Amino acid sequence: MWYNVASMSNEHTNSPQGESGRKRPVPKAPGPQNMRGGWIVLLSVAVILLSMRFFGPTTAKTVQDISQTEFKAAVESNAVERVERVRMLESGSTYLSGRMRGKDSDFRVNLVPGENEGLMKFLVDKNVKCPVKEEAPLFGPFMQQLLIFGVFAALMWFLIYRKMMGGGSGGMFSFGKSRARLSNENKGKVTFKDVAGVDEAKEDVAEIVEFLKDPKKFTRLGARIPRGILLVGPPGTGKTLLAKAIAGEAKVPFFSISGSDFEEMFVGVGASRVRDLFEQGKKNAPCIIFIDEIDSVGQKRNAGGMTAVRSADQTLNAMLVEMDGFGTNDGVIVIAATNRPDILDPALLRPGRFDRQVHVDLPTLKGREEILKIHAAKVKLGEDADLSRLARGTSGHSGADLANIINEAALLAARRNLESIPHSILEEARDKVFWGSERKSAGFTRKEYETTAWHEAGHALLQLLLENADPLHKVSIIPRGRALGVTMTLPEKDVLNRSRNYFLDELVVFCGGRIAESLYSKDISTGASSDIACATDIARAMVCRYGMSDAFGFQSFIEPNPYALEESPPPYSQKTAEAIDAEVKRLVDEAYAKAAKLIEENRDKLELLAKTLLEKETMDGRDVEQLLGLERKRNEEDK
Repeated sequence: MWYNVASMSNEHTNSPQGESGRKRPVPKAPGPQNMRGGWIVLLSVAVILLSMRFFGPTTAKTVQDISQTEFKAAVESNAVERVERVRMLESGSTYLSGRMRGKDSDFRVNLVPGENEGLMKFLVDKNVKCPVKEEAPLFGPFMQQLLIFGVFAALMWFLIYRKMMGGGSGGMFSFGKSRARLSNENKGKVTFKDVAGVDEAKEDVAEIVEFLKDPKKFTRLGARIPRGILLVGPPGTGKTLLAKAIAGEAKVPFFSISGSDFEEMFVGVGASRVRDLFEQGKKNAPCIIFIDEIDSVGQKRNAGGMTAVRSADQTLNAMLVEMDGFGTNDGVIVIAATNRPDILDPALLRPGRFDRQVHVDLPTLKGREEILKIHAAKVKLGEDADLSRLARGTSGHSGADLANIINEAALLAARRNLESIPHSILEEARDKVFWGSERKSAGFTRKEYETTAWHEAGHALLQLLLENADPLHKVSIIPRGRALGVTMTLPEKDVLNRSRNYFLDELVVFCGGRIAESLYSKDISTGASSDIACATDIARAMVCRYGMSDAFGFQSFIEPNPYALEESPPPYSQKTAEAIDAEVKRLVDEAYAKAAKLIEENRDKLELLAKTLLEKETMDGRDVEQLLGLERKRNEEDK
């Protein structure tokens, strides 16, 4: 059985005009690949076929084979106009070739060894001249072998050498070439209208757009536009989309590449690709170079105390020089994205390279509603669809999560042959994205369902009884994913900070499921494992991170970085560690005792809610409040 806690995270083809107004060359999109190798192969095959047709042995279309008996009869009737004996030098075989009177085609008589002398004597007796002709094919054994070798060589050139010379992507001699892709402005153009939920980030990058549109506005005052902008934020918050919107608004070439595209199996390839990328940028300036996941190539040099120079260090050195070295990159603006800025090299983050860091945080309530509206415009919503309520129920989730919810809702509605997407489908799609699909056919016994109902009823009851807990949104005993049941809360507004009383009440709520199921079954199960883990994590964070413990007060005991290459001891003594463990246990024990007391005092409400859940399986938070008579006061925004 699983309990959901509301997240606390706050956590193109270019314009033809350049800077001076003169026309600058428009970068061409990659054209068709060179097909010379293919033409060579086709030409070689054609030569072989033509040689067999015109220079090889005579075919049945122009020659008629006749037997020696027919030939003798024709000679006796004086029907043979001419005849000659042909000896093939290649094979040593002989045959008679000639033409009949009044015929347009030749004839051929195969000579059998041992019978040739009799036939030749017959011709002499009939006074028929039969000269001997030696014939060698134009393509003899040597020429045929040479031709086969030529065809094979042409084929190998087409398949291998052409690729090595860079005719295709990833060729051996194109390793040092940049793999950046040039976006086409007219295809899938993205502007700031397509980006929602990151208003502050859009304001930070608006200067870049103004500079690219009108650079003289800044240069006449001596201002220098930032060389680079680093977009920092959790995954799925729209960093790449924001970079595309900058290029779309400014109408300049947009080169996009991933940090991993610089690396290859050969040392020095990454540095060569960096230089080639910036060379392309200079030719098409003003332009934008976007490097996604730059942390894969911009990590701190000599990390972990290694003495050997890594290939990635050479790539990073080349990037540092290109961004702010002896050369000039006027008009080339570098935008990079990462969700791990802590591992980037300090030289990469200094002014002159990435002058500005733009934080693209998780969207707020207003931002989530705007993002949902953008994605919902592509589908057909029902009249009862409430995107504002759906936005409140997705606190702490990124724009990618919201887009996935709308898409899942559209798939569910289409699967059920609905004409539009009602709000119930939106809610179901959200639950499916967050916790997984319903498992109604999982084969649970009646007792397991009843235990789950009591467990979730314990969570829901305490959620309503405690003043500092978030409002109850929905409770369900339908298994989803790995969860046997779900109790979901719905914060009244975006949460940027949490209080000590909130955490204490949350600890009590986490304990409610285990206590309720033990009252029903007189036993305990593994269904509270996630509740126990969450309660322990919150209690330890209160002690070690937030300074919310009376025993330690205003102190921090942050654990070492789990991503560190070298293991380091905790920044406190063993005695302090034991005291922390004791304080965590005290907080959890006090919460458990308080939860047990509240459930015992309201056991009648617990039994009523559990029985109702067994009948309805899923209940809305408002229905639970009316059933138990525990309606909470709500703000106007939450009504």
